[in-house]
Amino acid sequence: MSAQVRPHPPSDNDHSAPAEKRLRLQTDDVDLPIPSTSIIDPDLRNEQVQPKKHLKKGKKKLKHKLPDPYSSDDVLWHDVVSLLGEENVVRLTAEGTEWDAPFGFRDELEVVVSRLSSNGDALALAPDPHSSWVIVAPFALPGETIRVRVYRSSRLHSFADLLDVLSPNPELRDSSRVTCKYFGKCSGCQYQMLSYQKQLEIKRDVVIKAYQNFSNIPASAVPTVLPTIGSPKQYHYRTKITPHFEAAPKRARLEQGSNPSDNGKPDWLKIGFNQIGKRTVMDIEECPIATPVLNEAMGPIRENIINNIWSYKKGVSLLLRDSLDPPTSVDGDATTVDVLSSQLEKHVCITDHKATVREKVGDKYFEFPGHAFFQNNNSILVPLTDYVRDAIFPASPEFQRPTHLVDAYCGSGLFSIMLSPHFTTVAGIELSADSIKFATHNARLNDLPEGKCTFRAGDAANIFSVVGDFPREHTALIIDPPRKGCDANFIEQLLAFRCRTVVYVSCNVHTQARDVGMILERMKSVGDGGSRYVLESLRGFDLFPQTAHVESVAVLRLVEGGI
Repeated sequence: MSAQVRPHPPSDNDHSAPAEKRLRLQTDDVDLPIPSTSIIDPDLRNEQVQPKKHLKKGKKKLKHKLPDPYSSDDVLWHDVVSLLGEENVVRLTAEGTEWDAPFGFRDELEVVVSRLSSNGDALALAPDPHSSWVIVAPFALPGETIRVRVYRSSRLHSFADLLDVLSPNPELRDSSRVTCKYFGKCSGCQYQMLSYQKQLEIKRDVVIKAYQNFSNIPASAVPTVLPTIGSPKQYHYRTKITPHFEAAPKRARLEQGSNPSDNGKPDWLKIGFNQIGKRTVMDIEECPIATPVLNEAMGPIRENIINNIWSYKKGVSLLLRDSLDPPTSVDGDATTVDVLSSQLEKHVCITDHKATVREKVGDKYFEFPGHAFFQNNNSILVPLTDYVRDAIFPASPEFQRPTHLVDAYCGSGLFSIMLSPHFTTVAGIELSADSIKFATHNARLNDLPEGKCTFRAGDAANIFSVVGDFPREHTALIIDPPRKGCDANFIEQLLAFRCRTVVYVSCNVHTQARDVGMILERMKSVGDGGSRYVLESLRGFDLFPQTAHVESVAVLRLVEGGI
């Protein structure tokens, strides 16, 4: 289609996107090699926000900056390259024009969406004669014609706000599915207008692309990605939310004086989550993906903040966690399953990050501090842990069942405790003393036999030394690292430990792909009678319906003569 670009009036165009419009980068530092491709130049370090044509004469140019490897912006960059074609990107890079954005701040244009990025944004080629440039916009779907307004430009792509869907895709978009009045403005959800089946298909594609772009594994060594396992709950599932707000700005304090009066909620006060593409908070009174108990607590919490807003000297990030109500009266030991199950399982909202949160997964109970990590979708934890169990014990007559389990990055002991009935001995390994304390408590809480499930402090330099007595040919390993994945030192120790089965549970499929690729590659140089790890299966899990996020479970098996 022909270009329809509407520049914003010159008086309003300052040629520099405001701070709240600049997308934030994830900066997980991982001591791992940067993927080498012909389209990534490691010498470019600082980002230029605006195109050359908008730079005033004599103004010093800013240096360019490439996204950190495996960050969300790096994931987007690979999607941009895929849409433009690598040969085209190499040509534009050689010409030195890859930063010359054809659009200025607040330029408006119409585009047709080509595909979705792994981050959930729509990708479209800019109209002729700028078809070697990609427009990135939220809340739009493939095949739709949309009107957007550019607010920031980067390398061969520009970010834009969605102004209107001029021609919806009726096969995908169904606005009647949207249950949240903030959808389209709040940055939390991306897919409420899609059927849940379509969401699961999109997330499977994300896993496929992650291994294509970041694993360096030959396609022949990557198994067919299995269909994504859906969440039993698509709404009201999230057990933790962290709304936030800013303290009174200086001007508001000056206008109020030393004795601010109670005039209700000030116009400037917003309590909620970030607006899409901005760093500004939007006011949110309820969140349909949060559990009912959290939404019920939001009203009183908001009212208390409004009544005391002038006492806050700085902004606050709130904590709301769904928890079972603690037992009220018990005889003897108050830490047993029998005592907990005898209580009415009433849910309460925990707001103190030092308080103890209680959750029930299947027939097991878990306690952990409010600030600690625990999966935020309780409804899918039984399907997830059952899947990991079945992956460790495949239905194969010649498979020798493992008797020992090592749970690295064990946290509060979710996998260790849930899978303990199927092993003779279980050991959870953690660097955090606080996590070990709660995991040990949870083993007692669930009446596990003494010594069957223990939790041990691992030294980062030699983390598997605490399970050196485990028979490796009869041992399974579960790893569930944070978003940044595993570091090179951990992977080297994993290869030296060389247990029969490895199940890698990941909240970031892109760093998982990198790590799995590194495991397979480095096995070639280790050598041990011809045994190798092979990637046996790969599958996504949807822990966050209505969002673009997908988690992934990869199963690796040690075989003779593997590749």
